[in-house]
Amino acid sequence: MRKQEVDFVLTRMLDAYSSVSDLNITVGKPFQVESAGVLVGVDLDPPFEELTPFQTEVFSLNLVNGDRRLTETLIKEGSCDLAYALPGKARFRVNIFSQRSKYSIVLRQLSTKIPTCEDLGLPEAFHKMAQEKNGIILVTGSTGSGKSTSLAAVLNEMNETKQEHIVTLEDPVEFSHPHKKATFNQREMGNDFDSFASGLRAALRQGPKVILVGEMRDKETVEIGLSAAETGHLVVSTIHTVDAGQSIDRILGMFSIEEEKQIRIRLSGVVRWIVCQRLLPKVGGGRVAAFDILGNNMRSKDAMLNGESDGKTFYEIQQASKPFGMITFDDYIIGLYEQGLITEETAFSYCSRQGIVGRGVDTVKSKRGEATSEIENLEMV
Repeated sequence: MRKQEVDFVLTRMLDAYSSVSDLNITVGKPFQVESAGVLVGVDLDPPFEELTPFQTEVFSLNLVNGDRRLTETLIKEGSCDLAYALPGKARFRVNIFSQRSKYSIVLRQLSTKIPTCEDLGLPEAFHKMAQEKNGIILVTGSTGSGKSTSLAAVLNEMNETKQEHIVTLEDPVEFSHPHKKATFNQREMGNDFDSFASGLRAALRQGPKVILVGEMRDKETVEIGLSAAETGHLVVSTIHTVDAGQSIDRILGMFSIEEEKQIRIRLSGVVRWIVCQRLLPKVGGGRVAAFDILGNNMRSKDAMLNGESDGKTFYEIQQASKPFGMITFDDYIIGLYEQGLITEETAFSYCSRQGIVGRGVDTVKSKRGEATSEIENLEMV
């Protein structure tokens, strides 16, 4: 299989369905794409009913294209990340990984158009993030939840409004930002730096006002990120957690018990926003984002500094701080249900606390004049 044949197959996969987000190449299955959150097979001529280990390995080698570093990483670590482009058609973030001694490939399609906060319908908090001068902003969530897209929208707003130097450290570069008011230098792991920690350390000598770190993966990266925020930089990054409040625990978990108090003091001083997001199935097809937003005020600072306690949990702080742009997943999900964007079943499937969402759904139903219970014909006797 030659590169031209690989590009032909990828093009056919992209064109097979509307709103294709991922291409999946796995031994024992046909070529598949994820459309609106569902994996579906792709018909090709000649047909590939079940891919063989040889076919997926050859496909992998064509994507790696003889890159020595990627080949070594794949062999030593069992997976590697890279970017791949179909000229004039699409760009992909690619992960090749070994499973049961066979290679599988997932290609995430990247948007060629830089998204805006308005295009994505992001909450007001994202506009406030773009105005921050220093500190740390974290966008969290599971893989494929749209973190990179939301961050690209925030950087685009900075690009439209600020005359600043912005350095990004990515694995790989996903959105290629043009120079507008801001000056962008986008660095890719493997080609331009060897780890987020070393790239971030070098960035401190490159005169940026804003530093995007693709992911806070380890203790060293977090420590350098904290130092950068404390010295007047705005550090924007991602981390994998299920809600905004848990991000603090995830960071603390990278450090020893002896270091915890000092890290809490530093976090309370520099964290500006933590946003977690999930993509939910939308009524009529497609997906819609739900957000869990924790901002910086006296109550959230106290919880970061001294830990959560009864009546002082991050969840309760978010509930009480809606006027400041904070919100919980549950309240956001209730809002999506009220707008008719998601079903009741989806609301309960993706919420954090079913009791709160249940009461919210019943309130919405009452406003609509719908029944809130299946029990009928109750009588006093």
